[in-house]
Amino acid sequence: MSRPSVAELRPIVHPGGIKDRRNGEHWAGRMYMREISLRCTRFLINSPLSANQYTGLMIVAGVAAGAALLIPGLAGAVLGALLIQLYLLLDCVDGELARYRKQTSITGVYLDRVGHYLSEAALLVGLGVRAADIFHRDGGTTQWGWAFLGTLAALGAILIKAETDLVDVARSRSGLPAVEDSASAPRSSGLALARRAAAALKFHRLVGGVEASLVILAAGIADMIHGDLLFTRIAVAALAAIAVLQTVLHLVSILASSRLR
Repeated sequence: MSRPSVAELRPIVHPGGIKDRRNGEHWAGRMYMREISLRCTRFLINSPLSANQYTGLMIVAGVAAGAALLIPGLAGAVLGALLIQLYLLLDCVDGELARYRKQTSITGVYLDRVGHYLSEAALLVGLGVRAADIFHRDGGTTQWGWAFLGTLAALGAILIKAETDLVDVARSRSGLPAVEDSASAPRSSGLALARRAAAALKFHRLVGGVEASLVILAAGIADMIHGDLLFTRIAVAALAAIAVLQTVLHLVSILASSRLR
């Protein structure tokens, strides 16, 4: 079975506006990954695996990124970052294959969301365990407090996503249509200003998989130079604080908007 050209494939798997979706497209997808995934999707068009099976591989890659952080030294941080890039690639490929093969389904959407929950949580838990120094790289005892902070960051990352997803659940159970972008704006001018400031700073994105993997990689490089786990521990504390703060702010933003009305 012949493969379509990139030009033939693009309008099918990248329908108009897919790169411009305000909440649905990651910046890395817009910058480079969608161009890479387009060519990978073309190569995989005749693959025996279904779109949902590629979603399963995406989940495996994301969870493996968290496990990779248990490898001591810079190697673990590098491998984790590379696996997150693979996770992002597969996250693009599964949807593109589903659109080309007309295999889009509610199951696929559900698995995709579960994959994001599991992968981002695994990465942050892995970071916490890495900072706990279970292999006694610093010559001391395991400091499980850092693992707790990593787990706290993971919980925050999950709750942030859940807060967004549960808006649609609440509206659906109340017989309301899906929320429109205009309804997400806070009704309070003060909250609207705070939300715009947060959006401009984009600090909340640091607990996302791609961004967190880059923070972890930078911390790993700094640790290699410094000779201990200082910067990894700073990263854990910072990401945990951001996750907790964003969980609260995001909840307040939703309650103050028209999304639940």
